[in-house]
Amino acid sequence: MRLLITRPLPDPVMQAARARFTVTARNSTLPLAPDELRAALSDHDLVLPTLGDLFTAAVFADVPAPRARLLANFGVGYNHIDVTAARAAGIAVSNTPGAVTDATADIALTLILMTARRAGEGERLLRAGQWQGWHPTQLLGQHVTGKTVAIIGMGRIGQAIARRCHYGFGMNVFYHTRSPRDPGLPARAVPLAEAMKADFVVLAVPGGAANRHLIGAPELAAMRPTGILINIARGDILDETALIAALQSGRIAGAGLDVYEHEPHIPETLRQLENVTLLPHLGTATAEVRTAMGLMALDNLIAFAEGRPLPNPV
Repeated sequence: MRLLITRPLPDPVMQAARARFTVTARNSTLPLAPDELRAALSDHDLVLPTLGDLFTAAVFADVPAPRARLLANFGVGYNHIDVTAARAAGIAVSNTPGAVTDATADIALTLILMTARRAGEGERLLRAGQWQGWHPTQLLGQHVTGKTVAIIGMGRIGQAIARRCHYGFGMNVFYHTRSPRDPGLPARAVPLAEAMKADFVVLAVPGGAANRHLIGAPELAAMRPTGILINIARGDILDETALIAALQSGRIAGAGLDVYEHEPHIPETLRQLENVTLLPHLGTATAEVRTAMGLMALDNLIAFAEGRPLPNPV
């Protein structure tokens, strides 16, 4: 079967894929262009897409009789794929849950610590050659240990963040979720408005239309002036314009972002703010995790080729 891999993946994944399929592998690290999206559906039996490969309803409509029968997404988030339109076209979709959990939770804690302790500001000061030595009131940040954290979304990643916050930093954990959850540790479910009043608010809900701008100006206005917002989920969950206004006015103390509403475009006003930590979507960026993600996607591809149920259907 002909398999398209839309961007370079770790060598063990590529080797395993070539051992099982006839592979076409793009060398570009950019998402598929519009014509490439349509060719992917018409020229290949299987596609391994990545974040940013926008398989929208319009793309499926332009290929009424696709050759492709599975989009084995590389990643747990799949809001770049219109799953309803894919199913209507007879194309299954899978993802890679589990493989990304710990690495993404680690990035959440990285952003909490960097933002609270003003680590980004400190590094910029030092690299600019402007550091004049230690003094008692320099770059005073916020303590993390013992503070409150509210996690918006309590799936695998949310629970992993909660464990790190509670057991690692003695934090008091609140959470908000639409579906009842047992987080497996001392934590209290609260309404969204109450969750926003925590010292740290971490967004860990899936992307997609249902959660677009879940956090906007009203929710940000409910935060404490000392509050810090962290987003490691999807960029469009957060109204970026409203966040910039809250940061510029001092309505909230800071933010730590690994994802963006229109990535890779980051507004200049956001990049110029000192009270925000900006990471280039590093959530799963370890060699071990990216390899595990690729092999999980490959497991779905092999299962489909062998006529078995998909291990990770969406």
